[in-house]
Amino acid sequence: MGDAMKVVKSLYFQILCAVLLGVVVGHFWAQQAIALKPLGDAFIKLIKMMIAPVVFCTIVTGIAGMSDKRSLGRLLSKTMLLFLGLTVISLIIGLVAVYVFKPGVGMNIDPSHLSTAGLSQYTESAAKLGVVEFFMHIIPDTFIGAFSKGEVLPVLFIAVLCGFALSSLGERGKPVLDVLEAASQMVFKIFSYLMRFAPIGAFGALAFTVGQYGITSLGSLAKLIMTLYVACAFFVFVVLGSICRAHGFSLWKLLRYLREEFLVVLGTSSTEPVMPRMLEKLQALGCSKGVVGLVLPTGYSFNLDGTAIYLSLAAIFIAQACNIDLTMTQTLTMLAIMLLSSKGAAGVTGSGFVALASTLTVIHDIPLAGLALLIGIDRFMSEARALTSLASNAVATVVMSISESACDRQVLLDTLDGKTPAVPEGDQTWDPVGTPTHI
Repeated sequence: MGDAMKVVKSLYFQILCAVLLGVVVGHFWAQQAIALKPLGDAFIKLIKMMIAPVVFCTIVTGIAGMSDKRSLGRLLSKTMLLFLGLTVISLIIGLVAVYVFKPGVGMNIDPSHLSTAGLSQYTESAAKLGVVEFFMHIIPDTFIGAFSKGEVLPVLFIAVLCGFALSSLGERGKPVLDVLEAASQMVFKIFSYLMRFAPIGAFGALAFTVGQYGITSLGSLAKLIMTLYVACAFFVFVVLGSICRAHGFSLWKLLRYLREEFLVVLGTSSTEPVMPRMLEKLQALGCSKGVVGLVLPTGYSFNLDGTAIYLSLAAIFIAQACNIDLTMTQTLTMLAIMLLSSKGAAGVTGSGFVALASTLTVIHDIPLAGLALLIGIDRFMSEARALTSLASNAVATVVMSISESACDRQVLLDTLDGKTPAVPEGDQTWDPVGTPTHI
């Protein structure tokens, strides 16, 4: 009886029930389900308001606690190389999957007959995306302005500067560091309160999705959706699984450890609501605060592997549906543009769809009107994109911690096995030449 009550009270069980209930309500009571959209929107807004302070406090205290600041440059270089490699692999997997399953072949669509109504909001957002604009956007207009919009990269930029400044001040900076440590505990406690509303948010978001678009809308394009989910599953279980095995830990156990976060992402189609909790849980695995605080938020903008798979797959699907044969040169050019557009869309609502629009706007080989084929099912595909990207960033964070000797392997293995950590819980400082030290 006691074990049963423990399961019922667990956040995982509550979110799982909410997700299933959302599907049922959305299918049988569509009109009422559409009215539940504010539940999901309110939960996401509640969590997003905490992202900036959580990221700032985590990164500043993490960098200020590093014993060797020169290792920061090495960490960032290795992280960006890993992200680049994973993105290239993702694009290739999407390309191979769409050519193997051929979901668009035989549709014989005439682009001139497609309705472009509803595409304007995405094409307008795509027109604003660019490499220069993306990097300029990292620099906020003012120091406080970095926090006002709740975007990750400007906050990350300010936090790194503050972390180095506090570290160089030595003892004079310790009072400020103590305040930030206390503030960090406060914002994580607030976040733990807000996560109690996760089942309500997931229920409202999923009920709206099913009610608005209907499960029956999946029928005509079911093969495309299946192709995307197969490609994403291959990336997660084969590519990420191989990386995990090579670094001595189990992907399956990591996914099980993060199951609550994956259910929230499944319900909301967004990875943002779980970022604060991911920072906390990855540190609990024995990974240093400094590495987790840098790699995970950076990955949220630069390691969107689910989006990368979707980009190459969806673009070729439109070409197949419209009977357009691309040359090897055209395909390689498209992939090169997607390497950039998958990053440029970070933080934009419907980022995968916007990134695809920006790619098609540039290459011209595939009709932009072809996006009309995807707009009705994009919400159902966004779950696959978000889940894949979250899994990739979780693996990347643990892998970078291990490669920098900034992860207590015993704590990692014990925690993934569900055992009590071998060392007391506490904040960690990064010792690049050894394991994390607990303070």
